Amino acid sequence: MSSGHAPTHLAFSDWLAQGRDTLPKGERTRRDLMIAGAELLASQPLVALTVAATCARTGVAHGTFYIHFSNRNALAGAVLQAFVDYLQDVMRAAAKGAPEPVRATTAAYMRLFADNAGLMRCLLTGGDALPAAQSAFQRLNHDWATTVANAARRRHGAAARAEPDLMRRALALGGMVDQYLTALHVTQDPALVALSQDPETLLDLFTDLWTKGMAP
Repeated sequence: MSSGHAPTHLAFSDWLAQGRDTLPKGERTRRDLMIAGAELLASQPLVALTVAATCARTGVAHGTFYIHFSNRNALAGAVLQAFVDYLQDVMRAAAKGAPEPVRATTAAYMRLFADNAGLMRCLLTGGDALPAAQSAFQRLNHDWATTVANAARRRHGAAARAEPDLMRRALALGGMVDQYLTALHVTQDPALVALSQDPETLLDLFTDLWTKGMAP
């Protein structure tokens, strides 16, 4: 499901590939391995990622893989850290110059989640198997909560809530949205899917939650 508008951002693998041809050979190979890892994680669980599959997709020898990554977990961790950078880049771009930044960034996140459900699954549920996934997800949460809290402070001025309350609310609201989108796109709860057929209605809901939840 999307927010009802055509995506205006690069796919994650294309984002990773930017500038690839200008890199030295060794760095190109590392980037190619990350692109392959991203494509594999998009379609299979984290535990199914293998060095053999990554090398086959990239066309490099196993020995070359280990020059760049100590194991498949190191590759997955690098991919998910880059994925967080990608999510943040797209959401910041969506907010820039938008008449309704909250709605614009929410719409962008909904599209990103739907288009990258496999990677989001790894990011949200990979913590036990991969500490780097947990670290990446925590960074995304904290950075975005800080952005939301700062925006609320600018918008409401002296009437804004105190800093700790703004952060608590931003983190709680982000968790609610992630839980909903996970049930919709990853576990695909039938009852929730049935309630989520209209993208604009869902976007209205999330925008309302963010706007009222961060208000004084």
